[in-house]
Amino acid sequence: MTENISRRSFIARTGAAVALTAALPKMLHADPLGRAPGIQLYTVAAELAVDVPKTLNGLSRIGYKFVETAGFAKFSAKDFRKAIDDAGLNCPSCHLRFTAADPEPLFEDAHAMGAKYAVSSVLVAKEATMANFAEVLSSLNMDDFKRTAALANSIGAKAKQAGLQFAYHNHNFEFKDQGGGKTGYEVLLAETDPELVKFELDCGWAVTAGHNPVDLFKKYPTRYRMMHVKDFVAGSKTTTDLRGESRPKGTELGRGHIDYKPIFAAAGPAGVEYYFSEQEPPIAGMTELEAAKINYDYMHAL
Repeated sequence: MTENISRRSFIARTGAAVALTAALPKMLHADPLGRAPGIQLYTVAAELAVDVPKTLNGLSRIGYKFVETAGFAKFSAKDFRKAIDDAGLNCPSCHLRFTAADPEPLFEDAHAMGAKYAVSSVLVAKEATMANFAEVLSSLNMDDFKRTAALANSIGAKAKQAGLQFAYHNHNFEFKDQGGGKTGYEVLLAETDPELVKFELDCGWAVTAGHNPVDLFKKYPTRYRMMHVKDFVAGSKTTTDLRGESRPKGTELGRGHIDYKPIFAAAGPAGVEYYFSEQEPPIAGMTELEAAKINYDYMHAL
């Protein structure tokens, strides 16, 4: 009897081990980045404007676990947080408009969302209006970037006091050669406090400006905590002009010209914690949620 029990126990344990081994590839594939893919909600802004709960639940059904806000679709931060919670999503990061002297109301919104990171979608220490914004961005010089770095340090210090981490999100204009091969982006990295200012690398815009995200991750480890996974149509020209005729058209991941496999491989060792897919509008031939599904599947395929 003892021998039979031992044999049965052995068979049961062996069977469980075999089942676990068979399931392991699927388990590993479930989160190939070490963390479930996220999405920057700017991608589905038009659908959020129509129906917030329906859109967030759609993202959850696709498989997204993390979202990054870009406004609250006419909701208060508190009500938007409830909709995110109801959809089973988490919001570790908020894009905020740091245009006022006092950022405290923005920090309150970030806390209401349960966020860890308060991110500037665009940060320029120079007066600008909606009418001349593109012109201002194209005319920024080295001194302007130095002032922006000082502003980032100031916001970062206030964010730390509020229990948040400030991060700078780039476009392509920061990579314009300011003379001698030096860019404004290099100034921002060099003249901001590494503890107060982290970075969210928008890989799509960096590539558009002619820079390899892999090189940035290797050169500046510990500075990056998040990244945007974005693609542009094949044949897009290299440009640091954000709003000119050369501005590239966004497309779904895997349907453009950026190979993210080496970028993902370099991101983890550099300290990246969150990966947000983001697609530049307009989205053609499909709904925003359909595009979000294609982008999610691409990230998992890697």
